[in-house]
Amino acid sequence: MDPSSSCSSSELRILLLGPKLAEKSSVGNTILGKKEFGLKTLQCVKGNIERAGTKITVVDMPGWWRNLPVEENPELYKQEIILSVTKCPPGPHVLLLVLNIDTPFKENEKDILCDNMKCFGHEVWRHTMVLFTCEDHHTTAQQFIENENLQWLIEKCGNRFHELDTENWGDGSQVTELLNKIQEMVEGNRGRHYEINRETLQQVEEKRRKQEKRANERRIRNQQLKDETKTTENKHPLSDLRMVLLGYNGSGKSSAGNTILGKSAFDSKRSLTSAVREGDVAGRHVTVVNTPGRRRNYHSKYTPRLYKDEIVLSSSHCPPGPHAFLLVIRVDVSFTEVYRKAVEEHVALLGLNIWDHMIVLFTFGDWLQDTSIEMFIESEGEALQWIIDKCGNRYHVFNNRNTEDRNQVTELFEKIEEMVAGNRGSCFIIQHQNLQEVQSKRMKVEKLAKQMKAEVQKRNELRHSTSGDAELFEMRLVLLGPHYSGISSTGNTILGRF
Repeated sequence: MDPSSSCSSSELRILLLGPKLAEKSSVGNTILGKKEFGLKTLQCVKGNIERAGTKITVVDMPGWWRNLPVEENPELYKQEIILSVTKCPPGPHVLLLVLNIDTPFKENEKDILCDNMKCFGHEVWRHTMVLFTCEDHHTTAQQFIENENLQWLIEKCGNRFHELDTENWGDGSQVTELLNKIQEMVEGNRGRHYEINRETLQQVEEKRRKQEKRANERRIRNQQLKDETKTTENKHPLSDLRMVLLGYNGSGKSSAGNTILGKSAFDSKRSLTSAVREGDVAGRHVTVVNTPGRRRNYHSKYTPRLYKDEIVLSSSHCPPGPHAFLLVIRVDVSFTEVYRKAVEEHVALLGLNIWDHMIVLFTFGDWLQDTSIEMFIESEGEALQWIIDKCGNRYHVFNNRNTEDRNQVTELFEKIEEMVAGNRGSCFIIQHQNLQEVQSKRMKVEKLAKQMKAEVQKRNELRHSTSGDAELFEMRLVLLGPHYSGISSTGNTILGRF
């Protein structure tokens, strides 16, 4: 920290940080008294206003995942944390840690918060104040901080906290009170602002420059390949287009399917069976098969047999076979080596030649905003680049929120048609023997399931006939099961508490 760095009473620089859905943007708008912040994106957003002769600069940095470790955030996000302090040079006077007063602050969330704060270095706590946002006034800040984890956090921030009603823009007194508290904190720090370690900053800036260079090279290389394909391949628009969506739970498969078809065709409810929807889009009859999702980082040995069989059967839902498999990956979550291995194992269920018919479809592209998808690919590292290379450098990005943009769908169709042309017009055909084995096994399982269901129903009818309508006035149950098996949800369902 530079001792000569002082705070001028005519300038105040504020950095907003916190988890996603913590209302950081609303806080920034309330402080500035105008709507300056809105979209939740990768880039920091800056706004300015002058109050009583003081120039106030507010920087809203992207939020972190509340329930995911810092490693699960994309590499670009981790870099943006470090670079955020450069958006209000020479550095922020205060970092406002925004938390929603109506959201419980659990032990794991405290650990995740601390891991994210470590990116700033240990000096950051001297310049940090907790800001609680509230809307319904059911809970006050004093009641909220009775939570042991919050008490620790408040003490870590030198007992500095404030409560802000983000719905009441007209109440300027609450903003004035906040600014006064910030000014007191700055005076307590002898006017010094927060300054990140210069070596850390230089390393991130150098890494960002190298990634931008490689991203530009990838973009040029991809365009050259596209131009060569146009001149060498006999590509024609396909009147009938068939595709299968693959991906983990929450990857945006259903939203992608809806975007492709231009209607609400798929819901996001979990299922163990594939859903098939059709529609006429951009002069083509399009069939989309949405396969069941799975846990993101689970290897195939932990995946239920029913799911594996459904992946194999997916190609039979759009005979004679899909023109493309779309591997759906969201851009606001890190792509790790563990996930790469999980993808490789599950895709292998369809055979070795599956990669010739695969395109990576990135979702939540609105989060990237002005950042290119090539920059995301280069920054995420070898795991994601391995997938892209296996797919023949074929990828596309969707903004699922902007379903009115049909160009993104047409461009995807063109990429699929280019791939089909490169495959000499052929679609994917699964090995007949593999398909027969799975279908035969499925028929046997369904037969056994029907028999079991009939036996259970028969026993229930027998029990009712012998016991009549007798009911227990008291029932005691013990729920057993491994982590994440749904024990708590089951208990809440039984008790009718949600």
